[in-house]
Amino acid sequence: MLARDIAKEVNVLFIVGENSPSPPDGFKSITIGKKANLIQTLKLVRPDLLIRDTGPTVSEEVEKLRDIVPALLHFDDFGDGRKQADFVFQTLLEETVDEHEEHIIVDRRLFMADPMMQPFEKTGLQKQQPGPLPHLVISFGEEDEGNLTYRALRHVSQLQIPLKVTVLVGERYPHDVSTLRMMALGRRNTLVQQPPYHVPEVYATADVILCASGYMPYEVAVMGIPCVVLSQNDFELGLAFPKEQHGFVHLGLGRKVKQSNLLNAIMEPLLHEPLRKRSIERQLALGLGDGKNKVVETIHYLLEHPKRRAGGKALSDMLH
Repeated sequence: MLARDIAKEVNVLFIVGENSPSPPDGFKSITIGKKANLIQTLKLVRPDLLIRDTGPTVSEEVEKLRDIVPALLHFDDFGDGRKQADFVFQTLLEETVDEHEEHIIVDRRLFMADPMMQPFEKTGLQKQQPGPLPHLVISFGEEDEGNLTYRALRHVSQLQIPLKVTVLVGERYPHDVSTLRMMALGRRNTLVQQPPYHVPEVYATADVILCASGYMPYEVAVMGIPCVVLSQNDFELGLAFPKEQHGFVHLGLGRKVKQSNLLNAIMEPLLHEPLRKRSIERQLALGLGDGKNKVVETIHYLLEHPKRRAGGKALSDMLH
C-alpha cells in the first residue's frame, strides 16, 4: 500500500526473506533467503531508507544497519532493535503502556486499512437486526498455528439454533483442512473456504466475527461488526486493543476457552439488539483505518532529512 503511494517520487525495492509474502506486481525485488543475508544485501544496494515490518528486531543487527542505511522506519517492533531506529510506529500497543522513547509512536490510529475495505467501511451501521439465519464468520489469519479454527468450529457445531457459519482458512494453514470439511458436513449451512477469497466482502456479510486478537480486530473496527476475540498465544493475550470499551468480547487464550463461554459470547449480540448496536458504535467511534497519510509523510521526511549519512551508491543509481 505504501509502495504504491510513494512510487512516483521514490524508487522502491522489496527485500524478500524466507517467510515474506510475495512482493506486489510491478515492483523490483531481491530474494535474500535467510535473514542473515540482509546486511550484505543492504551493503550492495545502499538505500536511503529501510522500512521494516518484521516483528521484533535485535539491537546488534540494527546497530550494523545504522552504519549502512541513513534512515530506519520500523512497524510494530517489540525487540531491542527498536531503540536504534529513527521512528517506530506501534499500532498494536495501547497508549496506556509505560513511558517509551520519543521516537516510538504508539497510536492505534496509525492502522492502515487495506484499500479493498473502503467500500465496506462502517458497514455495521447499514446492517439490520440479524434475520432467522444469522451469519458467523470464523477467521484466524494466515497460519493459525494453534488450530483455533478447528477448536472454534468444534464448539460452534454444538449450537442447536439455526446459524450460518463461514470458516476462512488462511493461506499457510498448516493443519488438515479435510478434518474441518468433515465437521462442516455434519452441520447445516456451514462452509469452509480456502483462498482465494475477498476478506472484507465475507466479513461484511457477518452478523458476528470470531477472530484472533492481533490485527484482525482493527480491520473489524473499520467496518463495525460485533466481534468475539481469542488470543493465539501469550503475546496476543497481552495486547490491550480488543476489549469491551472498544466494542469487542475478549475471551482470553483460545486454547483455554470454555465451550459455554464461547457460545454465549457468540449468541449475545445476535439475541440482544442494544448490545449489538453498542458494539458497533464503540468500534466505529475509534475512527480507525486512515493512518496512511501520516506514515507517508514520515517516509518523505526521513528521505529529505536523514539523521545519519551513509556512504556508497544511492538506491536510485543501483536500480536504473
